[in-house]
Amino acid sequence: MEQIAHYFNFEKLNTNLSTEIRAGVTTFLTMAYILFINPQLLSISGMPAQDVAVATAMAAGVACLIMGAYAKFPFALAPGMGLNAYFTFGVVQGMGVSWQVALAAVFVEGLIFIALAATSFRSKMINAIPSTLKIATMVGIGLFLSIIGFKNAGLTVDHAATFVTMGDLHNPAVLLSLFGIILTAALMHKGYKAALLISIIALTLIAWVTGLADAPDKFLTIPSFPKETLLAVDFSQVFTGAFLTVVIAFLFVDIFDTAGTLIGTGRAAGLLDKKGELPGAEKAFMADAVGTTAGSLLGTSTVTTYVESASGIQSGGRSGMTAIVVGLLFLVSLFLTPIFIAVPALATAPALIVVGALMMLGAKDVDWLKIDESVPAFLTVIAMPFTFSIAHGITLGIISYVAIKVLTGQWKQVNLFMWFLAIALSIYHMS
Repeated sequence: MEQIAHYFNFEKLNTNLSTEIRAGVTTFLTMAYILFINPQLLSISGMPAQDVAVATAMAAGVACLIMGAYAKFPFALAPGMGLNAYFTFGVVQGMGVSWQVALAAVFVEGLIFIALAATSFRSKMINAIPSTLKIATMVGIGLFLSIIGFKNAGLTVDHAATFVTMGDLHNPAVLLSLFGIILTAALMHKGYKAALLISIIALTLIAWVTGLADAPDKFLTIPSFPKETLLAVDFSQVFTGAFLTVVIAFLFVDIFDTAGTLIGTGRAAGLLDKKGELPGAEKAFMADAVGTTAGSLLGTSTVTTYVESASGIQSGGRSGMTAIVVGLLFLVSLFLTPIFIAVPALATAPALIVVGALMMLGAKDVDWLKIDESVPAFLTVIAMPFTFSIAHGITLGIISYVAIKVLTGQWKQVNLFMWFLAIALSIYHMS
């Protein structure tokens, strides 16, 4: 116990083992949906769903363990939502390449990430982003979490004329999620540190008992290791323009999804320094890069840091022990998958929404009267939920920040990295 506390610096971070375990369980429950969504999405590309399910749990487990033991951050990783959809619909179906070639592109992307992390390029890039945009990123992630929560709760549904509208408030499942938001807020107000976890467990049990969600038919299963996807990477097209395009697309999206998540959740955890930078970010990037490389060899799309890490952070998680707990649960899920996937979305949605509300705190630190910085900040915030992409929010913020500074004669305030990012992102999105 003392060795663990010393290694993870519990005293300095004002945490303890029980808090870290609780935070890890909370984070896992809010992102466990990837265990059944990822196989569904990637199987559309022709990949065996059973293999993908195993690869998803193993890749997430390995990446989280590296993040926790090596980087010592409370951030959890798994195959990224959005990136898996791009893998299936943009690359395999859209470009007509095989899933084996797509896995090879993910593998190459992971190698490039490892090189960038080793040279500290990625951390320097993030540290060069102005404080205003970093603050806006945290707020934007809060809204992004909230819209995911609203969708999972059924509080927001599609509408042909208005795009989205209020869900069916006569639906018991929607009402239960709405009750979960109120319950979570009340528990937090009363000072219960396990408020998020208590809410998730309570709503899950209610859903199972009332039939709003199916309870697991069995509690244990013996997983088989990936058969068709293990080491199935195909490098036959590695020197083609199409392959390079796929690698670049994966690279850009993963860089900015991870960067935005690290900045936002790092700020929420109080891990940023006085300059608004994340000390030791290179190690966090390395965990992401190794997870991506390992995942491609197992048979899954790009692994990235999850915004759902904020739920565990809000539960008190501050050290790498939180990530280790998440990693161990992903590995255990290889045997207990029926239980974990039976936790319904209506039970985890309130946690995402409440955490989103808490992350709005950063909005007060933006100087909204300074228009040359508030507009880029606003674009960063609003684009994340509206485009359903952290990467797009960061992109609009960076490009608009540089453009406004140039047009107002303040171009000397723009550092070299911001110039590079603005130009590179403009070329990428306009090509």
